[in-house]
Amino acid sequence: MKYFVASGEDRQLTAGSRQDLRGRFIALSDGVTHYELAGPEDGDVVVMAGGLTIPLFYWDGLVTELHAHGLRTLACSAYGRGYSDRVRARYDESLFARQLAELTERLGLTARPLHLVGTSLGALVAMTYAARHPSSVSTLTIVGPAGLTTPRPTSPHRLLRSDLLAGFVARRRGRRILQGHLGHNVRDPELVAELTEMVLDAFRFEGSLYAVFDTLQHLPVSGRDDLFRQTGALGIPTLLLWGDEDQVTPMAHFDTARTLLKPRHHQVIAECGHMAPFERPRDVADQIVSFVAARTERLDS
Repeated sequence: MKYFVASGEDRQLTAGSRQDLRGRFIALSDGVTHYELAGPEDGDVVVMAGGLTIPLFYWDGLVTELHAHGLRTLACSAYGRGYSDRVRARYDESLFARQLAELTERLGLTARPLHLVGTSLGALVAMTYAARHPSSVSTLTIVGPAGLTTPRPTSPHRLLRSDLLAGFVARRRGRRILQGHLGHNVRDPELVAELTEMVLDAFRFEGSLYAVFDTLQHLPVSGRDDLFRQTGALGIPTLLLWGDEDQVTPMAHFDTARTLLKPRHHQVIAECGHMAPFERPRDVADQIVSFVAARTERLDS
């Protein structure tokens, strides 16, 4: 799909404009990445891979909880999200997995295995990273993953494979589609408003809608059973979490995910929609902390 600037994208990401923005920035091979590395310096590192639209601010509640339990966190905005570059490249899982690999290496975090968390589309990125760098992953936490729906000829994602159609839809209706999508992610109306404001503010930067629609073209979010199966065969201790009222990746796929991933532990989070780390950060943190602690104890013994 040809790069475009959509209506409402009235800002540019430059070295100058980034001086007043929250977070830190590092130039990687594909572009500048927006990240935050925080928490106890001697803590095990938890790395987050986010979903289709979210900036790193999405993780704020969870990282606060993890820091309180002695864990260090690395959150970043995937290319095209937050304040990371809107790259003119193919937005697929290879791009995002490479971003994580380069970021952790450049920040000197590869001396010991990491604890990797992936949510929604980010779960596919996390699984791809784990498959390519299995020795660098100590534990893998998958939250409400995309990828287990059955591909259909009339699926919107299939229709968007046409560059002409994708570009037309993105330019004419992209922002409206985005806002509708965000409204289905969480249960609490106040959190819907907070999430929408967070995402749309970052979508004022040129190339944001292009990045999302190019991702929908090139990163399949259905029919990914083989990736789940491959991840389950890696032997990496895996934790599977799911909101019981998830309307984006419904609970109907929970048993399939369990069968393919073979997680050491799984938990359904009550009264929770699609974005468990955002909606229920304490509950998610409790699960991750106990899972990481159990892994560390086994290694120490």
